[in-house]
Amino acid sequence: MTSSTMSAQARMCALILSAADQTVLRKAVFSKPKDPTLQKAVLTLRESAQKRFLQIELFHKDNKVTHQNLNTDADAASALSAFSDGFDQINLICSLGECEYKRSKSNKEILLGGDKLERKLQDPNLSPKVSAPLSNNREKQYILSGNEPFLRCLGVSDANGRVYDRKQAKFRQINRFLELIRDVEDKLPRGEIRICDLCCGKSYLSFAVYHYFANIKGYKVSMTGIDLKSDVIEHCSRTARDLGFDGLEFVTGDIRAYTTDVPPSLVISLHACDIATDIVLQKATDWQADVILSTPCCHHEMNKAISSPALSFITDYSMLRQKLCDAATDALRLKRLEAHGYATAALELIDPEETPKNIMLRAVRKRNFKPDSPEARRAMNEYLNAKRFLCGDELEDLHF
Repeated sequence: MTSSTMSAQARMCALILSAADQTVLRKAVFSKPKDPTLQKAVLTLRESAQKRFLQIELFHKDNKVTHQNLNTDADAASALSAFSDGFDQINLICSLGECEYKRSKSNKEILLGGDKLERKLQDPNLSPKVSAPLSNNREKQYILSGNEPFLRCLGVSDANGRVYDRKQAKFRQINRFLELIRDVEDKLPRGEIRICDLCCGKSYLSFAVYHYFANIKGYKVSMTGIDLKSDVIEHCSRTARDLGFDGLEFVTGDIRAYTTDVPPSLVISLHACDIATDIVLQKATDWQADVILSTPCCHHEMNKAISSPALSFITDYSMLRQKLCDAATDALRLKRLEAHGYATAALELIDPEETPKNIMLRAVRKRNFKPDSPEARRAMNEYLNAKRFLCGDELEDLHF
């Protein structure tokens, strides 16, 4: 059967298998499921014991994640076809390009971008950027294995070190955060370090970062997590004692009132809500922390304050207005950090399909930066001009 006579769904399945065969497959996302208990499914190419296979992660509405595997053999086509029949939308992403399959309520099918991707996959002269299969050996992928005692205490993994299905996303998030810390480790003091986790919440990252520096790297660590919720802080303090994490303490209180005799070299914060992120960044810059890693949560203040006539073609639509405010708030935060002597970046913390709150703001303090230098004044003027463009002249009461 030629591609011209195949159904759109069959062509999509053939493209997935061809991308897997050429090891250019990144993932295929199956959405709009017929099964009301499912949210979506994600297919990736995996490798274990030198054998390749397709792994499907099924995300259920009760927050469970289950897996099933398909061998890349002659039976894969029929198995994949049967599986894909349960979804009305499929997005294929590989290193050569992307395509999208859709099926309407009236069962009308369409494949967008399929012809172009098919030509690329069939072109013998094209040298694709190979996306090698992912090993199923977690130790080769992640800094943490799942067998760490703190992960078991926090309910991420079981007594055998197996990460619970419902905690897979959290496990990946923790590892990704540690990878980002490893990237800037050379900007931090060696051997001994002071760290603060502001608005620490349940403190997954506090325990992970402490473990990384104290147990993996062998540093002498003094670390404090601060949060308003006394019951959560009590639980975290008890867990730290049970683990023997002597250099890790937790404090109940408002981060604005928190003081420390030894300013931290590293300040971290995960999903501090709205202006709490701005307070985190202000505290960190006041301390002149060497590295700041902050993942914002909601962005409400800009939504209320934005008043730029030039942007009304966006702000007139509530959903687009919020997306604009999310991006603009974080961009202003980065620009303000630059004005305080930091080299900045906006990074992806984790796959946006797992959480939309996936932007990491990274700031690394520049050595020998002078607050009164032309560079500093230029950065501050850029920040103020951008803020004025977005919100008019009433700037004093805005936190970002």
